Amino acid sequence: MRRRWYYWKQHLRANRPLFVLAAGIFAGAAILLSFRETVDGAAWEWFRIYGVQTAGHVMEQWFPPFKKDENGIFRLFVLFSFLEEMAENPDSTEDPAYEKMLARKWEEKRSGKKEEETVEKTIKASQEEETRAAGKEEQESEPVGEVIARKPAGQGIIREKLADYDYMMKNFYSVHPTTTAGRDLMNAGDFLSMDLSLETDGENPQILIYHTHSQEEFSDYPENPSATIVGVGAYLTELLEAKGYQVIHDTSVYDFRDGKLDRSQAYTYALEGIMGVLQKYPSIEVVLDIHRDGVAEGTRLVTEINGKPTARIMFFNGTSQTPDGPIEYLPNPNRDANLAFSFQMQLKAAEQYPGFTRKIYLKGLRYNQHVRARTALIEVGAQTNTYEEARNAMEPLSELLCGVLKGEDQ
Repeated sequence: MRRRWYYWKQHLRANRPLFVLAAGIFAGAAILLSFRETVDGAAWEWFRIYGVQTAGHVMEQWFPPFKKDENGIFRLFVLFSFLEEMAENPDSTEDPAYEKMLARKWEEKRSGKKEEETVEKTIKASQEEETRAAGKEEQESEPVGEVIARKPAGQGIIREKLADYDYMMKNFYSVHPTTTAGRDLMNAGDFLSMDLSLETDGENPQILIYHTHSQEEFSDYPENPSATIVGVGAYLTELLEAKGYQVIHDTSVYDFRDGKLDRSQAYTYALEGIMGVLQKYPSIEVVLDIHRDGVAEGTRLVTEINGKPTARIMFFNGTSQTPDGPIEYLPNPNRDANLAFSFQMQLKAAEQYPGFTRKIYLKGLRYNQHVRARTALIEVGAQTNTYEEARNAMEPLSELLCGVLKGEDQ
């Protein structure tokens, strides 16, 4: 017994700095927790936001996928449910392009494949499968009422199969790990039966176009000073006005402060700006936030439409919910209508302009899409596209918008 105690004393002495440090850390943590209410508010808020945010990024990058959800999408094992509260207003701290980049990096690390290669293989496999299915006299799944008619669609889309939740999610959506999109939310029949038509008004503004990230540029900038996302929005405004709509193009800068690029509060500033416009023009029913995506330098998001090189676009929807449930402080009463708006345009694009749109991207926050039922965030190409390609994309996009707003057969 005496010899055992001797060895313990030697061990304690040899590792005295380590034990003192550990004891100090535990004592400090205990004191901090005991006097949490009296700790300086700013210091505690700094820890709550940045400490938890850092932990969240570390978990997202290095913790392996834990399981698949009902959609077959890998989810990270959530160790701390309060990670979603890492900021009081996530709208002001999140950048869709940056978050998609992180998600893409994670997927590349998990699968070992580049995004575009994976997409092309998925499309090819889907087309082969759908071609075989189209030859059958009867479909495995039943149509969803009368809103999904039996008629051909482009890019191998089979309308009657939209009743199949798995088919719809596979062909139309990419779901970020920060959210979930279950059968209760994603219903093609509900989306297609929603009337989003809007009669033209020659006197009052009906459409608002703005840019949360107005400083996004294309590959031929600065040689071409017009090669910005604002220039793209100006051309879309021109096209929609030619179709009879009154359009307000808000060119305000929301992501450039004190002489430098700052997107940390862009969504907050943008919300303040567009709410002012909506209060001044309550007749506005359509709100479009036009962005430009960020991708790997070797990626080219381009197709050909009507003989013109055209940047591919992507509709982006915030769901205001995480895998743990709704985000209570980011309510969106227009969420279903937002989803229906992008889905109707996506389906028309698949039929009329195959290859023009990428899959609709779903993420857990709100992105100011609660302001109107017909609200959409649209990513036009990426930094690797030329301004001409992005500008050309506005022509088919304007047709898709008008098709939905005119209530053309879904």
